Amino acid sequence: MNGLPHLDGDTVYGLVPPGLAVQALEDALRGGLDPETAPPRPVVDVPAGQLLLMPASWGPYAGVKVATVAPDNPARGLPRIQALYLLLDAATLSPIATMDGTALTSLRTPAVSALAVRHLASPDARSLVVFGSGPQAWGHVTALREVCPVERVTVVARDPGGAARLAERCAAAGLTARSHPASDPAWRRAVEEADLIACCTTARTPLFPGGLVRDGAVVVAVGSHEPDARELDGDLVARSAVVVEARTAALAEAGDLVVPLRDGRITADHLAGNLADLIAGRVAPGPGPRVFKSVGMAWQDLVVAAAAYEAWTTRRGISGEHERG
Repeated sequence: MNGLPHLDGDTVYGLVPPGLAVQALEDALRGGLDPETAPPRPVVDVPAGQLLLMPASWGPYAGVKVATVAPDNPARGLPRIQALYLLLDAATLSPIATMDGTALTSLRTPAVSALAVRHLASPDARSLVVFGSGPQAWGHVTALREVCPVERVTVVARDPGGAARLAERCAAAGLTARSHPASDPAWRRAVEEADLIACCTTARTPLFPGGLVRDGAVVVAVGSHEPDARELDGDLVARSAVVVEARTAALAEAGDLVVPLRDGRITADHLAGNLADLIAGRVAPGPGPRVFKSVGMAWQDLVVAAAAYEAWTTRRGISGEHERG
């Protein structure tokens, strides 16, 4: 493994812009990748938070992401989620590269949401409400602009300063933007009028009354991967067409679905389909809202990591077999 190449965060972002990440994910699903066959993700609780191990294999590549979730880190000036990715040659399982897994997570999660939105939203969806003000919130703004003509953004966050800074960043990117602290009920009007709503928080209880969301609006929720934590209430889930990455993962990890299932608000048959079903046109959203619930899966990291590696080898003029250290 001497000389194993490492792609840092800036390199990953530069090699795979959001639009390319969205297309790589869609191409993999159209090429036969089945999210339901992905191996389960071991989650180990430790005193500081959680350790996650995320292995996957598809096509000529295999890989594994080691991720950590440390809830107290933001108060220390550190990321809540950190990770390292190891990319392997699928035929030999020889390591071929490492990557900044934190950057990979920040890139692939919004790209997965944008892929779902591409197939769920009205083609003229222009107004977006973002709950949260961290890296995933900004990532969703940039990724959703790749698939919809977003013009207006409202940022809602517990931290008024964070909300204001993200709104300023959106304005600098050419969007009409405003912000509200979560304690200010003025944001409810924006939710009522929104075409798109992105929930990118660490909340463990619903962020807003589901009855505020209009029919035809698309809501994506990416903040939780625990069966007792949720950003959406049972009312919204029950009246929406719900799409997930994979049924198996969602029914095990998505509190947004597990809680209303446990309460009898919905049954497992309520799920309209998984992401592969959506891409293939096997999901009929219906007249109500549309919800995409994501918990994050290892195949997504692998697809985007492979796209980054292939772009890196092309840039360096490497062809043929994978370069190995």
